[in-house]
Amino acid sequence: MGYLTTHVLDTASGIAASGLRIKLFRVGETVPLKDVITNEDGRVDGPILGENEFSKGSYELHFHAGDYLTSKGLDLPDPAFLDVIVIRFGIAEADQHYHVPLLLSPYGYSTYRGS
Repeated sequence: MGYLTTHVLDTASGIAASGLRIKLFRVGETVPLKDVITNEDGRVDGPILGENEFSKGSYELHFHAGDYLTSKGLDLPDPAFLDVIVIRFGIAEADQHYHVPLLLSPYGYSTYRGS
């Protein structure tokens, strides 16, 4: 069975983004499947979706970047350019590892399907 992981890097500071809140939703649902905080390595402890929870479908990761960036003491405009970054992605193969990393700065971000 497959599983879902993420990793958040603060590219503006050159560090792992620890203390960043992430919520996982199945598209079309309003209650999060998971609500987690990144650790010192910018990862969460264990998969966001493990083998028993993992299934084909469309999902969204909501990265609470604005709160994270503010907590680092950055002087952001009000409202901040980036607040909650939503990455919508599909799981087509329920037996594979899906890794959705986020590279973050106050004015931009990028993502990809990692390994």
